[in-house]
Amino acid sequence: MVKTAKLALEDGTILEGEGFGAETIKTGEIVFSTSMTGYVEALTDPSFKGQILMSTYPLEGNYGVCKDWYQSDDIKAEAYVVRQVCKEPCHPKSEQTLSEFLEDYGVPGISGVDTRALTLKIREKGSMKAAVANTDISDEELMKIVLGQDALEDLYLVDKVTVKEPKLINERREYNVAVLDCGVKKNIIDHLLLQDVGVTLIPATSTLDDVLSLDVDGVLVSSGPGNPENVDTIQETIRQVAERMPVAGICLGQQIIALAYGAKVYKMKFGHRGSNQPVKNLETGRVYITSQNHSFSLDPESIEDTDLEITQINLNDGTPEAIVHKTLPISCIQYHPEAGPGPHDSKKFFDKFVEAIKNYKD
Repeated sequence: MVKTAKLALEDGTILEGEGFGAETIKTGEIVFSTSMTGYVEALTDPSFKGQILMSTYPLEGNYGVCKDWYQSDDIKAEAYVVRQVCKEPCHPKSEQTLSEFLEDYGVPGISGVDTRALTLKIREKGSMKAAVANTDISDEELMKIVLGQDALEDLYLVDKVTVKEPKLINERREYNVAVLDCGVKKNIIDHLLLQDVGVTLIPATSTLDDVLSLDVDGVLVSSGPGNPENVDTIQETIRQVAERMPVAGICLGQQIIALAYGAKVYKMKFGHRGSNQPVKNLETGRVYITSQNHSFSLDPESIEDTDLEITQINLNDGTPEAIVHKTLPISCIQYHPEAGPGPHDSKKFFDKFVEAIKNYKD
């Protein structure tokens, strides 16, 4: 028997479709991603905490689910919206269907929705509060739930995804890195391990003393969910650490670092999410195709009166994609060099970070 599910948006839109995954109701801000592959990686990406993910690609689930593709321990997206879900996946590594995957982690899904029309609506009106109900509920009750939730920018989501205590990932090496975990992806850790450095995850609330006690040579501020202005406790730690060792930032990490040095951020209308965003390096003229997932961006005018410098821009809308500090060993990017999913044009970010550590220490 086909389960009827509902998707409700804060503008009053209520759509019906076929439910899959868990029989429950979940709220969040609805956003769309244009990636053609990588639904497992996207759903398990901590940056999607607090959001309902919608894929613009019309068929999802066709190659199943494998734990090797997870970017965290479980699904972080609140719900999943697709045009069509494949019920009989085909892949040699597949361990379960997409529906079974969502059901295991208590996440509802809805298919049979016109995702093309919804994408156009979000591009016009912006990301909205929403809810997916994979169980019986009246339209009126569901809309009350949608409108009663807090806005994404008011939520403190990093606390829900960060480690609670230091976690050793790789034994000490000649050079060692602490990852300030705001919602780090597995692929970020994997790329650091390829650099043959010691890696320790530390909580987002870590202080300078916490960092120094680990005797590390550099700090990477990771990607993660939500409003960077709500993670203000990290800013003082960054300012103190950057006086002693190289600091790098990815996505949310860049935004937090920029705030620490006087820049401002703003919430984008519908954000950047997908695997084909073109980014230009202003120093070399080279263009990268990048994987992105963010709702906030740096205000370029606010950077002019700081010691920060924009080094890369998005060629679609001109938003800042990378910054450096003019005097301190700080480098950041807004996109995801680790991909998962996405192209590998920019994976040398990790090479440059470790090279900066070696040069600084030597």
